[in-house]
Amino acid sequence: MTGATRRDFFGRMATAAGLIALSPAAARAAEVLMAQGGGPAFTGRPFAADDYDSYAKLASNENPYGPTDVVMAAMTAAFKYSNRYAYPDANILEEIARFHSVQPDQVLLGAGSGELLSVAALAFLGEGKKVIGVEPTFHTVFQYATGVHADPIHLPLRADYSQDIPLMVRTTRQNWRDVGLVYLCNPNNPTGRIVSAADVKALLDGIPEDVPVLIDEAYHHFVEDPSYATSLPFVAEGRQVIITRTFSKINGLAGMRLGYAIAPRPLIERMRPHAIGSINALVKHAGAAALKDTEGQARVKQVNNELRAKTVKAVQGMGYEVIPSEGNFFMVHIKRPVVPVIAQFKTKGVLVGRPFPPMTNHLRVSVGTPAEMERFVVAFRQLFAA
Repeated sequence: MTGATRRDFFGRMATAAGLIALSPAAARAAEVLMAQGGGPAFTGRPFAADDYDSYAKLASNENPYGPTDVVMAAMTAAFKYSNRYAYPDANILEEIARFHSVQPDQVLLGAGSGELLSVAALAFLGEGKKVIGVEPTFHTVFQYATGVHADPIHLPLRADYSQDIPLMVRTTRQNWRDVGLVYLCNPNNPTGRIVSAADVKALLDGIPEDVPVLIDEAYHHFVEDPSYATSLPFVAEGRQVIITRTFSKINGLAGMRLGYAIAPRPLIERMRPHAIGSINALVKHAGAAALKDTEGQARVKQVNNELRAKTVKAVQGMGYEVIPSEGNFFMVHIKRPVVPVIAQFKTKGVLVGRPFPPMTNHLRVSVGTPAEMERFVVAFRQLFAA
């Protein structure tokens, strides 16, 4: 950054009435993120409805900074293979297996973890089968369940918006002959609430051992709650558990599409025939580099979590309840129907999340750059002023 640009950058981070000013350590981390790979498209430019890059994009839980320089370099080096069908793939399958201390045949790649959720639905569900999970949660498994004539069983969240594990256990046991899959998004999207390691174990111990449980860990890297832990060790125990991860969130590769599932071999083999395998050369090299880029991940987590906390504090200061979140997003109870509010935010240059029935008076907001969160706080104040 030039001196003028740096001054502008830190000035933006200290605006919005000081409500979202970052700590010096987080500000330094944000400076690095803003400078990498050409920087994010949105840096605070004036809003114009015909200029996509002028919107603050807080609707899809993306990493606003994009890939780190390390990951960009790996993709750039892989461009020379873009004209070949059979290209070196950076041994991505083996790299993922080595990183998680599993065997390569326990890993299945997908074009984002979304593809793997659909693959699991196709592999384990069908006419007369049931899939159990909470509502609201990430919808892909349930969409595909409907397509293959399976029956979704939607369970309500608790009063504190957490997932009701005892209810999930009871419901699974009551329907176990017909249950093809139990789905657990952890942390949950859209609420950001986690399921503790103890509760995940209680779920697995409480249901019939032959019922597959799909645990979606898309937001794993952002969690700070010490009661949480990845569920990957259950795979090593031979439990009927499928863990999905994505490079779309912490690694900033949402547009490149790469995710993976880790599970015992028999479950992977049931899923494999349904996987398309349409993954490009660039993102395979990017993924191999991103796995090892723990320093870049730590910067994103630090800036995201501090910006989330500061923005939440600003919203709470205006009298609105915010659900405690461990993801790169949070949910606000806006006390009115969310659909017209989404449209109102767009007129102010801010794109925010879609409706999540039955929580139709709640608004999901992704954590963007400091400048994007500044614009959100200003727009929120304008729209929700008492």
